[in-house]
Amino acid sequence: MIWKNSFDIDSINNISENTMVQHLGIQFTEIGDDYMIATMPVDHRTVQPMRLLHGGASVVLAETLGSVASFACVDPLINNVVGIEVNANHLKAIPEGSSNVSGKVSPVKIGRNLHIWNIDITDDSGNLVCVSRLTTMVVKKN
Repeated sequence: MIWKNSFDIDSINNISENTMVQHLGIQFTEIGDDYMIATMPVDHRTVQPMRLLHGGASVVLAETLGSVASFACVDPLINNVVGIEVNANHLKAIPEGSSNVSGKVSPVKIGRNLHIWNIDITDDSGNLVCVSRLTTMVVKKN
């Protein structure tokens, strides 16, 4: 297991109250030994004017997953993590009302100062919608 912090799905979802994460309906649903999964609805909050999943919403899902995963790998009394780079390739259009998309985050590298995460976002049928990579930096708390 790569996680240094003990936490559960409810505690992760609770810290998202009154944030963009809550506003977009992102919910963490699964924690494995080296991955996490969260879902996001494809509805009025997450679509663009042509009523398709907004690429920016996919990036928010990806950055949320990677940031939470990165924070779970550090000592929260000593360190914070900050995102320093995110990229995404949007592979498939998803129309509004298609229920949810799911993101799965897994590590590429967990270093002392940098963490790199891969995030695959899929539709309800398991089709790949977006692939993303997030780099975070570990910073000492003041």
